[in-house]
Amino acid sequence: MINTETALKEAMTGIEGALGVALVDYGSGMALGTLGGGKDLDLSVATAGNTDVVRAKVRTMEMLGLKDEIEDILITLGTQYHLIRLLKSRNNSGLFLYLALDKGRSNLAMARHQLRRIEGELDI
Repeated sequence: MINTETALKEAMTGIEGALGVALVDYGSGMALGTLGGGKDLDLSVATAGNTDVVRAKVRTMEMLGLKDEIEDILITLGTQYHLIRLLKSRNNSGLFLYLALDKGRSNLAMARHQLRRIEGELDI
């Protein structure tokens, strides 16, 4: 089991092309931890905006009567991937991991796999 700080460090150092990562409570919109980011990626703005994305998708699924779970949400930009992984392990519902990747330096399939592994080891 790893804590939030270790999970964020693993994502930033172990996922090729990682630009920034955050653990977010989408009920409150509060980031429980962030790492990375910079002048081109304001993680405070990104976590707040992605909280709205997650809330909208959860609400839409409820209105559609879909009895399924969201694994992740992918937003593809010209130069970046933004990956949102909703946490389902143990008592982590209401949380998501947000990962921004440099599109030219990352492998999306591998990033998804590594984020899923980090989720499985995360103990909050």
